[in-house]
Formats: sequence, structure tokens, C-alpha cells
Amino acid sequence: MPENSSRRWLTLTTVALAQLMVVLDATVVNIALPSTQADLGFSDGDRQWIVTAYSLAFGSLLLLGGRLSDLMGRKRAFIIGLIGFAAASALGGAADSFGLLVAARALQGVFGALLAPTALAVLTTTFTIPKERARAFGIFGAIAGAGGAVGLLLGGLLTENFSWRWNLYINVVIAVIAIVGAVIFVSTPKREGARPKLDLPGTVLVSAALFALVYGFSSAETNDWDSPLTWGMLGASVVLLVAFVLWQRRAAHPLLPLSIVLDRNRGAAYSSVLIAGAGMFGIFLFVTYYLQTTLGYTPIQTGLSFLPMILLLITAAQLSTNIFVPRFGPKVMVPIGMALAALGMAWLTHLDVTAVYALDVMPPLMLLGLAMGTIMPASIQTATLGVDRQFAGVASAMVNTSQQVGGSIGTALLNTLAATAAANYLADNLPATAEVAAQAAVHSYATAYWWGAGFFAVGAVIAALLFRRKGQGVTVGVAVPEERADEAVAEPAPAMGH
Repeated sequence: MPENSSRRWLTLTTVALAQLMVVLDATVVNIALPSTQADLGFSDGDRQWIVTAYSLAFGSLLLLGGRLSDLMGRKRAFIIGLIGFAAASALGGAADSFGLLVAARALQGVFGALLAPTALAVLTTTFTIPKERARAFGIFGAIAGAGGAVGLLLGGLLTENFSWRWNLYINVVIAVIAIVGAVIFVSTPKREGARPKLDLPGTVLVSAALFALVYGFSSAETNDWDSPLTWGMLGASVVLLVAFVLWQRRAAHPLLPLSIVLDRNRGAAYSSVLIAGAGMFGIFLFVTYYLQTTLGYTPIQTGLSFLPMILLLITAAQLSTNIFVPRFGPKVMVPIGMALAALGMAWLTHLDVTAVYALDVMPPLMLLGLAMGTIMPASIQTATLGVDRQFAGVASAMVNTSQQVGGSIGTALLNTLAATAAANYLADNLPATAEVAAQAAVHSYATAYWWGAGFFAVGAVIAALLFRRKGQGVTVGVAVPEERADEAVAEPAPAMGH
């Protein structure tokens, strides 16, 4: 029986807090890195592990986390994820050595991999009425898109006014509120039938493949693309992913039924989230560097600079999910969002060392906010629409996996291209004065923006070709008409684990 409306919206508030905590953590720690390094005294070479330890654990365990939420029950998995993430954050905030901080960040990644897909799965199975579902996913998509920028703002405020440690302690505060909300508002439907088994070979294969993939791209940032370690890890990832797919075709209890990702609409949605993740990480990384190193902004000023983008993203997400997606469908809306994002990235290439924020920086950021508010809610909602409830967790995990892998690819690739462009500019404009160095940095950012624009342009084409026209429906192993798509989520499955 459906939950009453007020309880559903309180559940959304709880889930949104958890999602915000996970998304915030990806950027809030970055702002604090200089202060953390000065306090704990680790080298520039070791600095990347503060970020990489989290992304490796998070990215490689997401599908396992999603499936565990299906098996152990979403409310239990959600609360365990919150408690574990809060404890790991407290450990990191109290760390008195580099090694302990890296271990805490990895532990955050482990529990984040359980928490993130469980949060989305709770949302998927709570909101089954189409109109309410659209509103809920609009809010969730806005948080997924804007959380990184909010993290930059919060990170600046906490670092400047308190300590770098509060960038981790803040998670404890958020988690406690979310735990109380989960205990009160997240429902625990009865599990019917036998508990399904965990696909251990599939879990090992895909976790190892995702670990190798994320590590390979992280290695490319520090060891370059021609490093044997980089190509070795990326090659191993391809082999392991192929083995995983072959195993899923014959496994009695597959970790990720291939029908979930082979459906055209969901495949298009996952691809769109991956491309948007790659582009968004590029925006935050290079615009942040540009504002702080070229224009001399403080961390707080940098965070505030993203506020117009966040506000437009949230507005666009609500308009998109409540008005435009129901009317036009993702086949129209996602390509439009991708095209707007490509234009926004191209606009950023015109920034120079004398740019004025209100005239030169804010307008393209606002256009990008509009674009992401059009892409993310439609893609996330479509990615989980029509999935059998017993696989809602792993289908939701694919959304997070796509965004995480996209972010890893985007950060590594764009950072490498930008570094190469800066080196070439300096070599062509000797002597390397401070003015030439500043121009080289701006040139490198522009190179990254052009490539980002290319990512989004390709994404527009892929989305336009793959998404079905509105009214064609979705498949969940077998064909499900669109008018019954929400029922596929709402009906309890015999082997559901709660």
C-alpha cells in the first residue's frame, strides 16, 4: 500500500540529506587540501591520495553496495551507510597523520558506495505516482548536479572560519539528522519469498574492473598517459569488464542483469550521466583554479561565484521534471541540455586574465546550470524507471557508477590536456615571465573547456539517437508499456529483500 504523501516527502528530505553529504564530500575536501597539507606535512606527490583513496573505494564498490541494499533491505542498508560514513568522517577529522587520513577517506568511500545507491533506490521505490515521482527526481537531480558547487562554497567557509577538519566533521552533523529521519520516515516493507543470493564471482569481477578503471585514470593525472601503470590498469579493466559481462549472461543470480543496461532508454540515461559527470568535474576543477589563481579570489569568493549557477540549476531541474520532461520526454530534453552545456563550455573559452565576473564568468556558468538542470533529473529518472523493485538498488548504483567513472575520466583527461597545452604555450613564448605563465594557465583552461564542449556535443548526439520517443515505453527484461512503467517499480517482487 502506498505511503501517505507527507511521509513520502519527509522520506525525500532524509534521502536528499544523505545524497548531499556524499556529493559534497567529492569537492568540500578539495578546498581544504592546502590547509590539510600544511597541518599534516605530507608532500605534493602524496596529496592526490586524499582524493584518490575515496574515489577508488567509492567507484569500485558501487555496484556491490547497490546489490547489498537489494539483499539486506533498503532501510537497514541506508542506516548502516549513514553510520559508517559518519564514523569514517569523524576518524578523518581527528586524523593526526597522513596515513590515518587516507585510511579514513577510503573508509568513507566504502560506506559511500553503500549509501549513495541505497538513497536513490529508496527514492525509486517510494515515489511511484508519476507526478510526485517527477517532482522528487527533480529535487534529487538538482542535488546531484549542484552538490559539487555547494561543496566548494561550504569548503571555503569551513576552512577559512574554522579548520580543514570541519570539512569532515560536518558529515557527522548531517548524518545524525539523516539517521533520525531514516528511523522515523523510511519504510520497511515485508520481504516476500526467498532471499536472493549474492553473485560473488560477478561482484569480484566488476569491483576489480572498476578499481582498475578509476586507478588507471587517476594514474594518468600523475604518471601521464604513456605510463605502463596507466595502460596496464586500463587494459586490465577492459579485460575484467568483458569477463564480467560474459559471467552475467550465465549467472543464476546475476549482480547486474544485462537487461537493465541494454534497454535503450536506460543505456542512454547512463551514458548521459557519465558525460555530464565528466563535463561537470571539468567545470568545477578549472573554473575554481581560474578564479583563485588567475583572478585572485579567496575560497569563499570562489564558492559564492558558483551560486548563480546552482540557483539556475535548481530552477531548471524543477521546470524540467514538472513541465518539460512529462510533455516532451528525455529524447528532446536531454539533447537540448547537452547542447546548452556545449555552448556554455565554448563560452568559457573566451575568459582571459582581465575578465570581469559579472560580464564574463557568471553568464556561461548560469547557462551551464540551466543545462545541468535539464540533463540530470531527466537522465536519473529514466535510468531507474520501470526496473523491478528487487533490482532497484543495483540499477540506482549504475547511476552513481556512471557519474563517478565520468568524473574520473573527465578529470584525468582534461587535466592532462590542459597541462600539455600549458607546457606547449610556455615553450612557444619564451622567456617564461609571470605574465606568460598567467597566459599559459588561461590557455590551458580554454583547451579543457573546448574538449568539454566536445564531450557534451557527442552526448547530445548519443542522447538524440538512443532515447526512445515519448510513448514508446521501457523494458525490464521483457517489454513494459509506458503506462505501466511505474507499476513495475511499485509492485513487490517475490524475491525482494527488505
